[in-house]
Amino acid sequence: MTVTRRAALLGSLALALAACDDTYRGPERQITIASGEPGGFYLAFAEVLAAELSRAEPRLHCSAIPTEASVENVQRVSDGTADFGLTLADVAQSAITGGTPFGKPVPLQALGRVYENYLQLVVRAEDHLTDLRALAGRPVSVGASRSGAAQLGERVFAANGVPVQAQHLPLNDAVAALHDRRIDAFLWSGGIPTPALADLNRTTPLALLPLTSVLPQLRKAYGPLYEQVQVPAGAYHGVGSLPTIGVANLLVCSPKLPFDVAAAVVRVLVERAAELVPAQAVGTQFLDVRTLIGTQPVPLHRGAADTYRALHG
Repeated sequence: MTVTRRAALLGSLALALAACDDTYRGPERQITIASGEPGGFYLAFAEVLAAELSRAEPRLHCSAIPTEASVENVQRVSDGTADFGLTLADVAQSAITGGTPFGKPVPLQALGRVYENYLQLVVRAEDHLTDLRALAGRPVSVGASRSGAAQLGERVFAANGVPVQAQHLPLNDAVAALHDRRIDAFLWSGGIPTPALADLNRTTPLALLPLTSVLPQLRKAYGPLYEQVQVPAGAYHGVGSLPTIGVANLLVCSPKLPFDVAAAVVRVLVERAAELVPAQAVGTQFLDVRTLIGTQPVPLHRGAADTYRALHG
């Protein structure tokens, strides 16, 4: 028993020292981040993070995997086809509780809370639509089938009691469909500004509809995961400031992710925060190192928790 206890103490000390060390010393390995759709913030951020992690830790060769976003990312982390991934906090909550669309609890831990996602209900400016009720009976894309936007979009329209002709289009397909007048609106959950929306706005002037009228119902049903955030004026040319629904973005992983890999990722998040902003989002998005540990409802991976503690006390 004495030997076992001593071994355990030595093991804990080794882990603590590893957390304090500023270099990954494990075997060379390929690691992947499950991210999001082309033209969206998730993929742009994941590519920046992968580049910074590979630069900071030459023994870790990191790359971003394009996906349909949150739901698929959780599934990839769970089945081992990605080492970590980006997901919305509400999707993460569904995963760890075994809710829809997962069906059973998913073992999930977090490396950090990275950005705030903005739910954006996009319409053509020339249509002069002003609120959710104006979309009743119209064709609307509520997001790709395995995205967080789809889950939140269904909750938003259900809370407001607005029946729409719901479609599940990936971002670029939704952009094309709005441009061609095959749909009248689409929901997108992402950073501000989202590159694909900014590009569309140059040829098809856009407007965003306010969504906070359903926020009280959402918070009553699902808790404080949802909050009011403000789209800044000029984030998209010609679009003024307006309130919408915000949800935290979490960087999640399996509990099986090696301690030293988790520690390496956290060091990059903390020490290179200023570099982890995609070029198109500079000035409107930033990584706040003070809120990285706020990953509720997902617990921090031990390698992440120990490293935050070592870096900040």
